[in-house]
Amino acid sequence: MAVLSTEVVQERLKPLHGWTLSGGKIVRKVTLKDFVTAMAFVNRVAAEAEAAGHHPDIDIRYNAVRLSLVSHDDGGLTQKDFGLATVIEGLIASNVTSV
Repeated sequence: MAVLSTEVVQERLKPLHGWTLSGGKIVRKVTLKDFVTAMAFVNRVAAEAEAAGHHPDIDIRYNAVRLSLVSHDDGGLTQKDFGLATVIEGLIASNVTSV
């Protein structure tokens, strides 16, 4: 898949609430109600990622989850990253207590 230019990445970030460009990846931090809710959220992200064949880096700190997306095999950000970020946004909308 084609790596997106910086300009395209910036445009595609605009509708994604809370996602930022950091170190060549798109990153989103989410704070949930508690650890159990955070783990349930991460498991839903994992199921969606597996279905998409595209897996984010995930860091969990009690109720705080940091998601990071980049297409390692393609050497940068691609449409796959933004597609999964959009799916994750739908999951966030139903779980977030703060961002």
